[in-house]
Amino acid sequence: MSSKKQRCFWASGDDFYIKYHDEEWGVPLHDDRMLFEFLILEGFQAGLSWHCILKKRENFRKAFDNFDPIKVSKYGEKKIEALKLDAGIIRNRLKILAAVSNAQAFLIIQKEFGSFDKYIWGFVKNKPIHNKWKSGKDIPAKTELAEKLSKDLKARGFKFVGPTVVYAHMQATGMVNDHLTSCFRWREVQE
Repeated sequence: MSSKKQRCFWASGDDFYIKYHDEEWGVPLHDDRMLFEFLILEGFQAGLSWHCILKKRENFRKAFDNFDPIKVSKYGEKKIEALKLDAGIIRNRLKILAAVSNAQAFLIIQKEFGSFDKYIWGFVKNKPIHNKWKSGKDIPAKTELAEKLSKDLKARGFKFVGPTVVYAHMQATGMVNDHLTSCFRWREVQE
């Protein structure tokens, strides 16, 4: 990875952040399993740093059956207790329980809409919103659209999906392009 490239302010000095920034963040994502993974990871990130989650991402994948929503939706007390003892992930019982109930709600949406992708991308009319931020100070922590999506997710039974978490999910999955205009990825994710 070239360090000479102009990147967003947060993607510097750390290989986890640089790789994530250069290869994933802001790329329009339409794979249901990956959308589920990001939604669960964003929920676990609430109150913590994204760096912490990225470092534990492979552990999360192993612990949560590669984020298979069908498997996660069926987790019982024995599996939940095992997850609480897994030092490779965030051992927060409420977040673990939320992952299970979110998997159940996710499957209901898939059945209703044909895919989670179709549901969630409908909020942006199936087209990424390309913002033109010049500075990190310009990027909001949440938007009206994120508040609307958060409210809808909560009404459908999702947990740990406040507007800030939802906006982070929208950024990560390319529903919004919040790369700074000076960043080499800003134009690339539009192509």
